[in-house]
Amino acid sequence: MELLTIKHQDFEMIVECAKFDGIWHKAKSNIGEECLHSTYSWSEGISSAILNNYIGEEIALENNQQAPAIFFDNADYPIWIEFKDYVKKAQFGSILQNENEKFSFRKQILAGFLNYGNEVGRSEIQLIYQVGTETRNFVFSFEVLSTKLNYHEHWKTIIEDIEQEYRMLSLDYMRRTFHGFSPDVSGDTPEIIWWSVFANEQQKFIKACKNIIDQPRHRLHGKEAYKRADRLTFIPSCIENELAEHRQDNSHLYRIEQRVWTNDTQENRFLKFALWQITDKYEALKKRIEAVKNASDVMKADMQTTLVTLKHLQRNPFFRTVGNYKGMSQESLILQKATGYSQVYRTWTLLRRSYSLNDGVYRLQTKDIATLYEIWCFIEVSHIVKEKLHLSDEDIDHRNRMEMNGLFTWDLGKGEHSRILFRKDGVELAELIYNPKSSERENSSVGIKDLVVPTVPQKPDIVLQLTKSDLQEGMKMTYLFDAKYRIDGKDKNGVDVPPEDAINQMHRYRDAIYYKDYQSDTLKKEVIGGYILFPGDGEPTDVAVSKFRKTIDEVNIGAFPLRPKDTHNRLLLEQFIEELIQNKSYETISKVIPQKGALLQVPNRLLVGLVGNSSRPGYTQSFLDGNATLYYTGPKFPTTISLHDLHYFVPYIKGEGVLDLYEIIRIRTITSKEAKQAEGEDITDDMRLAFELRFSRKLFEDYRQIDTHKMINYTFIDTTFDETEKWLIVNES
Repeated sequence: MELLTIKHQDFEMIVECAKFDGIWHKAKSNIGEECLHSTYSWSEGISSAILNNYIGEEIALENNQQAPAIFFDNADYPIWIEFKDYVKKAQFGSILQNENEKFSFRKQILAGFLNYGNEVGRSEIQLIYQVGTETRNFVFSFEVLSTKLNYHEHWKTIIEDIEQEYRMLSLDYMRRTFHGFSPDVSGDTPEIIWWSVFANEQQKFIKACKNIIDQPRHRLHGKEAYKRADRLTFIPSCIENELAEHRQDNSHLYRIEQRVWTNDTQENRFLKFALWQITDKYEALKKRIEAVKNASDVMKADMQTTLVTLKHLQRNPFFRTVGNYKGMSQESLILQKATGYSQVYRTWTLLRRSYSLNDGVYRLQTKDIATLYEIWCFIEVSHIVKEKLHLSDEDIDHRNRMEMNGLFTWDLGKGEHSRILFRKDGVELAELIYNPKSSERENSSVGIKDLVVPTVPQKPDIVLQLTKSDLQEGMKMTYLFDAKYRIDGKDKNGVDVPPEDAINQMHRYRDAIYYKDYQSDTLKKEVIGGYILFPGDGEPTDVAVSKFRKTIDEVNIGAFPLRPKDTHNRLLLEQFIEELIQNKSYETISKVIPQKGALLQVPNRLLVGLVGNSSRPGYTQSFLDGNATLYYTGPKFPTTISLHDLHYFVPYIKGEGVLDLYEIIRIRTITSKEAKQAEGEDITDDMRLAFELRFSRKLFEDYRQIDTHKMINYTFIDTTFDETEKWLIVNES
């Protein structure tokens, strides 16, 4: 389908797209037709520009006016440019070399194709061609829109949210699209901003420098001189007596001060300083940019031309008569208003400022929308966790940081370098990690401690670990979230559906990532659930009963739609994370589906047992100190207490109460003689139960009394964590 036909004095250009009607309807369904507009603009020479919309209607385009959009992300656009006979050479003028390599010029036709991938924003088609000895340029500008999100609204929200958390993280370089931005008086000036601003200002700056050199501002300057009497054109009153005294001496020299014009002014000194500073910075950044493999020959040639011009200006003899800049004692009206000087001063001021992502005249390139969406989802999850834990900013420990990615842009740190800790009163409640890479390597800086992958590396986008201490001190429940900037159509209720392969990926993560217990050198299952975050839409009531939402309750794998300004569907994710936070450990584990034939033991039962006086040395004291490793019963143990799913033990120390929780490692039988360790005494060699223990955590800050009437034979209580308050004496007196 021919989407666009442009007739120029030197050529005719046609832009095509094979399945544009499907792309348009997909974008219309996700965003709305009223948001699918683009502003088109072009350089001189066009006689007509005709756009064909999705139903084949012809629309005449006007320069710098809006019309239906035709360029979208992840779509192929074949482009044909047929030049007139007098054009001998033509090429595509992208800053990316691989884009230029997609176009070839043969028999007066320059042909190739464009696919913007996940890059959205404003872009250009630039043509460079030869007519005789003249090199001509043509630029056609337009907007590349997203089929999943509203570029004019959602993209800006994503950028604002990211920039609020991580300044400059959104920026990137060597992209095919750009965005408007405005200078800001506050903040730092990153190098990428400096380069972007100067790219817009360099020709105006160079022209201003040339104008000043040709017609500089100068001033009268007092200069000391010695002259004979016959050379004096004016006799100052200060030398009249000296002249009378030496009137007979024709060779006598008189000291006078004469006024001469000089270029050594504050403004010209500033020009010299600004030119040297900008040239040095430009040369340093140029070397770094040229090292990028994807930089095109067109871009390198432009940079070299600019640098040669700046160096040539530096060597102008004009600057030999100008001194060094030492600052301004007061504001200069010449720098602010005079021709040439005002442009130099304006450029220098802009280069010292930071930026604001508001619509402006300057170009700025950002990361692709898929990467931005992934970072934005990480920020959204962190905000929800903070809100549901009822924490303040002081309770959040941001150990995450940005890392330079090679040129002069930033990436968010991975794994341990992106950790956010959520604490209350010094107690860790949760942690959030971005893009950890789990592999067989242990304690990798980009992984998570104690998490291993015996097979191939796995790299989930977002890892949420909730700390639970109701069963075991510091037990961590791990949940995965993966942000996917994709939609696989709609279901029967009109709800956007997440991609199937992304759901399959969550199954893979849960099966591939293990926890390694280094004490026993065993692997244990780690990931409880995995969830896709995608820019879907739909009525919240329909989303709540969608298949991808119901599977979370069934198998703990599914998806949540999450897009900017969609507070209704975001509420589903908020409620889910709140449930994860509030659920007890045994409630979470009880919902885990066991392997067929395997018995899933939920560690909820515990045994409270009396610790009395014993002849075994240090027996009772070991429980008082919290380092006991063995508990043995008396000769009679209640037959009503089941042992097969008993996981925890709470010692009741007579006269003190209960305090500590122990994990039962093993239950075995021992003789009373072994238990008492009293050789030579007349002790009946009866059998006892022995519980091998490992300290888990403190149940309370101090000893708590219990209702001994609820103990079996005043010795044992067979109970659960849920029923703890039933046998405790709450109000001690």
